[in-house]
Amino acid sequence: MSPSRQNVRHALSRAAMVATLVAMSVAVLGTSGCSWFRKKNYYAAEESQRPLEFPPAFDPAEAERALATTASGSVSRSALPGGNPAARSLGFSVAGDRASVFARVGEALAATQGLSIASRAEVLGAYDVDYAGYKFLIRITEADGRSTVSAVDPRGLPADNDGASKLIASLKASLGGN
Repeated sequence: MSPSRQNVRHALSRAAMVATLVAMSVAVLGTSGCSWFRKKNYYAAEESQRPLEFPPAFDPAEAERALATTASGSVSRSALPGGNPAARSLGFSVAGDRASVFARVGEALAATQGLSIASRAEVLGAYDVDYAGYKFLIRITEADGRSTVSAVDPRGLPADNDGASKLIASLKASLGGN
């Protein structure tokens, strides 16, 4: 056998051995738990390293406790005086659909001295107003062919301040509400 043939045979057997060794290494790593070949469970990780936090289930009792009066002075709806918000509502009723009453209220608000309209949302039926040092919403809702004009504070509760009372009285007189 010639020396060049021996070298070729030796090179082929060496290449076959290297290929076999590489294949075996990949197989061992793949089955031994190498993280490249395993799917990671990110949600089992520590809370600070999770990619997504699922919100907790809503618990009405817990929500009520969170809204209770705290040292910072925040209050819950039940802690407000008067109990029933509907009994304290500040508003009146006018004949007509919401769109036409919304336009009439807008004209009356524009004619009111000392009032500025921060924004208006016809789709929601609301005017965001600033009057007599108070900020509140004038809201128009419709039911049974009549529209109700009311004043609500930014929390959605009836606005029970002097500015809202004066403005609602003025709107009621100009729109002929009852």
